[in-house]
Amino acid sequence: MALAIEQVRRLTTATPSDAWRAVIDSAIAICAEPLSLSNAPGEVTKRDRAVGVLDHFLSASAWDLWEAFGDAVERNSDRLANWWTKPYSAKAVLILDGLSIRELPWLIEGAKERGFTLHSATAYGAEVPGETNAFARALGFNSRSQVQNNGGGHSHRLAPCKTECVDLPWADCAGLIDASPNWVFWHQWPDSKLHDGSGAGQGLGTLTRNVVEQLTSDDFWTFVERLATGRRLVITSDHGYAATGLFFDAADEQATFLKDVLKSGRLVQGEHNPGPFVPPVALQATSPHGNYLLAVGRWKWKSQGGYPTLAHGGLSLLEMLSPFVEITK
Repeated sequence: MALAIEQVRRLTTATPSDAWRAVIDSAIAICAEPLSLSNAPGEVTKRDRAVGVLDHFLSASAWDLWEAFGDAVERNSDRLANWWTKPYSAKAVLILDGLSIRELPWLIEGAKERGFTLHSATAYGAEVPGETNAFARALGFNSRSQVQNNGGGHSHRLAPCKTECVDLPWADCAGLIDASPNWVFWHQWPDSKLHDGSGAGQGLGTLTRNVVEQLTSDDFWTFVERLATGRRLVITSDHGYAATGLFFDAADEQATFLKDVLKSGRLVQGEHNPGPFVPPVALQATSPHGNYLLAVGRWKWKSQGGYPTLAHGGLSLLEMLSPFVEITK
């Protein structure tokens, strides 16, 4: 499978901002369509591979777009901060840690089926690197843990609000929502589950089955309803994740370089030689969060303890895009 010639021509002649908008729209179009619950793991895998065609284009022919990502793609943190300033009488943000655009169908269809009004369903850029605390700092928190037990304070970009960060069952989360007009609720799922299944094996299939269980449950939607009743609600994430178990094995020389520099991960902090490879297998990036060397594209390599089948922190579309779903009840 490959991109059509006309699509390649448009992406290579457009400005970085326009090219990225077209890429993101294409990725959302692939991932957001309704799917059958009976074969969700197979369908999600099929869609993941379809997005891989875009990833291959970005890493093999247009890696300059990844270099422009920080300037050309609107950050999810900035979008949230701008949305927070809108004159809604009450509002809430539900951050599902590690949620990717693969999960958009369950949020979109679930909201419609349960009587919510869906105002938008799109995606914005994760921080560079695509890590939890980078997103927290971009919102003005010291870390994710600061959000716990209403510890967010008043100096962050979503103030004033009540804050919470937990990894509790949805029914218990619903019990935490009080009448405070503004809420920021950070739940550690699905990232906590992602890392549970990140060892050798069928990580994406296992996670997808859990996603179906969670995002179609009455408890989840009761919790969402508690947040959305009387409030404008955005469901979003700090970053997505890569199904690295589906990635291709890097060639010997590139694999040795990646193993030596990145070990079993997708990034390393500091300035590093990105290697002599063209197309590149890693890119050096400078962001407000520091300097990082990031794996680019869909490559995996053998490493001690085994390369994870689910991961985040590198440069691929499904780990660097955060869904943004706006609803009311």
